[in-house]
Amino acid sequence: MSSKTHLTPADYLKKILTARVYDVAQESPLELASQLSQRLGNRVLLKREDQQPVFSFKLRGAYNKMAHLSPAQLKKGVICASAGNHAQGVALGASKLGTRAVIVMPTTTPQVKVDAVKGLGGEVVLAGDSYSDAYDHAAKLQAKHGLTFIHPFDDPDVIAGQGTIAMEILRQHQGPLDAVFVAIGGGGLISGVANYIKALRPEIKVIGVQMSDSDAMVRSVEQGRRVTLQDVGLFSDGTAVKLVGEETYRISRELVDDYVIVDTDAVCAAIKDIFTDTRSIVEPSGALAVAAIKQYVAQHKLKGQTFAAVLCGANMNFDRLRFVAERAMVGEEREALFAVTIPEERGSFRRFCEAIEQLPGAPRNVTEFNYRIGSSQAAHVFVGLSTSGKGENVKIANYLNKKGFQALDLTHDELAKEHVRHMVGGPSPLAQDERLLNFTFPERPGALLKFLSSMQPGWNISLFHYRNQGADYGRTLIGMQVPKRDNKAFKQFLSDLGYPHKEETDNPVYQLFLRQPQ
Repeated sequence: MSSKTHLTPADYLKKILTARVYDVAQESPLELASQLSQRLGNRVLLKREDQQPVFSFKLRGAYNKMAHLSPAQLKKGVICASAGNHAQGVALGASKLGTRAVIVMPTTTPQVKVDAVKGLGGEVVLAGDSYSDAYDHAAKLQAKHGLTFIHPFDDPDVIAGQGTIAMEILRQHQGPLDAVFVAIGGGGLISGVANYIKALRPEIKVIGVQMSDSDAMVRSVEQGRRVTLQDVGLFSDGTAVKLVGEETYRISRELVDDYVIVDTDAVCAAIKDIFTDTRSIVEPSGALAVAAIKQYVAQHKLKGQTFAAVLCGANMNFDRLRFVAERAMVGEEREALFAVTIPEERGSFRRFCEAIEQLPGAPRNVTEFNYRIGSSQAAHVFVGLSTSGKGENVKIANYLNKKGFQALDLTHDELAKEHVRHMVGGPSPLAQDERLLNFTFPERPGALLKFLSSMQPGWNISLFHYRNQGADYGRTLIGMQVPKRDNKAFKQFLSDLGYPHKEETDNPVYQLFLRQPQ
């Protein structure tokens, strides 16, 4: 099913110039990302393929391939294996050409994607648990029914269709352009872009971008042969390919100037950057190019250059947005995470908060605070702090250690970011006379210190959970050990404090998971 034909750049230039894509695709805008450009000190142009009818560039190559089929081939129909953007491109293109499209998708494909393909007129066949399973089943159906296979990337006509993106970029921006950054999955997009740019403007660098957990093309180029990955990360599912194409590997090895590998946090930060400039949300693979530009500029200390990033897709799963927002802060190095050990004694929590208030570069926002009493000697606190630049996490950890608080930097610890931050807690035999209260704290410096300063010396904080969600107030869950004889004084304390609150001591969730059986 993959192409064995080795075309020259001149061959590809002709194929791109004569590609049929505009029956279904539109010439997408090339827009200046003004805020990102200002921050980086370089011009960043966004090629908005996220605005295509199927929210992805994939329909260009798929349609171009189908438009070059013979009437006899179109009469029998086409088939592809895909769980994402290629499936929608094939379905839309087939509908436009009036031909049958069979789309084989893994049984694990989300229903929203299945419905999207059906809505475009595709006949969906669910088979297997993975793309490889679906691909194998598609091969059998192709042979059985005489259908034409539309490969997602390893086909000259598909590559040529994707190359029309570069044709548009050079027409839309005829001034100096230092590099074009392109996400790589199987390699179809960068193969088309590289062929066109190197034929007409060879001085422009073409730079490929891959995820750190899906870097099949980078490994293949380094080792001089196509490398099959055992596993690929699924966060950027649009580029999660275990084996790149034969033709796309050949082209990339010959024409691509450089490669950048980015991680999940960097991509989440890039999604936010794109949203800030465009008010649009791209999918993870659509943000790879922007993440790479940021990394490339920082690594090479570049100023005053012009870069283009292809935003290749926007089929974002809405449920993933919470994860993206959570990780974007760390990805853009605006948040540092720590595990801090403080003495389990009266006043130590307040002294720790005062140390945070006095941090160099203060005032800093506390972005997260998790604590549960577990020992009579030491308290382990999970804390997040806002930062304004790279490397501040190390400086903050050193400062806290000098102040007598043992601080472990967790900023780049995947376990901490993914799981442990949500698991600090549990029943504690030390939490006697505990009352649980849900407070709404004003999101301003000093709000927590006011709370701590107003407490009576005999009361103790046994649980604390706070996470900044970007609002002008913060939801804070606090466990307080207050003897029953102090009920009247505690009621007065809450009244004087003036923060909206709700008592949760009788909440069954608290009783089941956090309260020690009496």
